[in-house]
Amino acid sequence: MLSSSPYLLYADSEGNTFEDTSLYAIGRTGWDAVPIPEEDWIELPDGGSLYQLPDRRGIGIDVKTGEMRLCEKGWAAAAFIPPAHTGLYLAAFEAIPDAQTLPLFCYTAVGWHSGKFYVPAVRIERDIRQECSGYDDNKIQLGVEHMLEAYPHNRLVQHLANNCALTYHCPAARNYFMGRWECPIPSSPACNANCIGCISFQPQEETITSSQDRLAFKPTAAEIVIVSFGQGCEGEPLLMWETIKESIIEMRKHTKKGSININTNGSKPDAVEQLMKAGLDSIRVSLNSVRPEIYMKYYLPNNYKFEDIVESLRVVRKYGGWASINYFTFPGMTDSVDEYEAMRELIKYTDLNMIQWRNFNIDPDWYLGKLGVTDTGEYIGIKQMMELLHEEFPNVKFGYFNPPIERMRNFETDFAH
Repeated sequence: MLSSSPYLLYADSEGNTFEDTSLYAIGRTGWDAVPIPEEDWIELPDGGSLYQLPDRRGIGIDVKTGEMRLCEKGWAAAAFIPPAHTGLYLAAFEAIPDAQTLPLFCYTAVGWHSGKFYVPAVRIERDIRQECSGYDDNKIQLGVEHMLEAYPHNRLVQHLANNCALTYHCPAARNYFMGRWECPIPSSPACNANCIGCISFQPQEETITSSQDRLAFKPTAAEIVIVSFGQGCEGEPLLMWETIKESIIEMRKHTKKGSININTNGSKPDAVEQLMKAGLDSIRVSLNSVRPEIYMKYYLPNNYKFEDIVESLRVVRKYGGWASINYFTFPGMTDSVDEYEAMRELIKYTDLNMIQWRNFNIDPDWYLGKLGVTDTGEYIGIKQMMELLHEEFPNVKFGYFNPPIERMRNFETDFAH
């Protein structure tokens, strides 16, 4: 545990970062700036990085007076924390009028203590599949060359190589070309939701841009059989469920090894049932909230309801599959009392296997403004919510990645929570 709170960090116009020794760093939950318990700070993990937050002044606690005030020395700073870690507090700042909207990244609080960067976070996952130190650029490049040579006419291989691995440095795609762990297969260029924070498609009139280009073609079953369906660089894979079903059947003709997963919004439970019958092993449903009124304002769905998502999770469990949720964690919203109670009901109703506590890549002010949320209500803390859920539902696993089938069967002896 730290002997004292870290100092606040700020950035100059060149992007250089400095500590302000007159202010202790604090965090944000919902709209509120709050002190961070000293036991919640950990060293910034390997693979983490810092952001400058233009048009925003950091908020800290005055070392001498104990009062909150703005840092006027530069713009606020925030941290990106790498996969396998979940942030507990957002960066605390005050935006100037007409501040530009921040890009679609996560903005975790950060501070400086004894020559090191610290962030309020927990390591929620022991899996090392996306550890920064585990990537070898030479092996990735050789893998790309080998796969492009082996599948010269496969548009998916070209997309995964040139866009995902080499341009966006997607960790899952880079693993694919190193021949290890999860194989990401985008399968749909279209979507039946209009998520306000979509990372692959934004309307031209919006103040933010997508952080990557969406898949621009409909792959065939033959191209897909080269495995996890559903990636951030595509639309909704269930819109291509017939093709995915054909792909699963073809893959299982050749091997019974490995697990087949789909990352989805869960909007078509009937399609999910067909995929389970074909041999799908697991599903991961992405959502920002388990409260329908919050979910609907963010996803803006076309022709499906929140109840369809819940039913998809139930269907997977009915067939003995593994059901996870990709839970976009936003301090102050995710850990509100209302959200916690709704989560308890979802777990009991669906027999959920796993919660993947993912950091939400979005401008906090923009997000809350889009939802029309002016008061996030009483909150209990992200870490406290995790502890309460784990105590009541010890069989629900916590993590960050889709587990392989071996881990689904032996979760506790493999990577116990």
